[in-house]
Amino acid sequence: MLAVAITEAPRERLMTFFTCFDNHGQLIARCQTPAQIEALRRRGRPIATVHAMKPEEAVVCTLTGSPAEFDEEQ
Repeated sequence: MLAVAITEAPRERLMTFFTCFDNHGQLIARCQTPAQIEALRRRGRPIATVHAMKPEEAVVCTLTGSPAEFDEEQ
């Protein structure tokens, strides 16, 4: 039987973060899941558009712990 060593660590799956904007293009929130976006809509937040963040933009959310924490700091 031949033993094979794994030399490459498994790649981390990147999480997609979303930015939510109102009709005037103002940032409303940053969310981690579509369910969070829908929860904001149910609470009456005027979300007009949602964009997935680029990986380099999402680093900010990852470093702050969560998009909610980042939003609370502003």
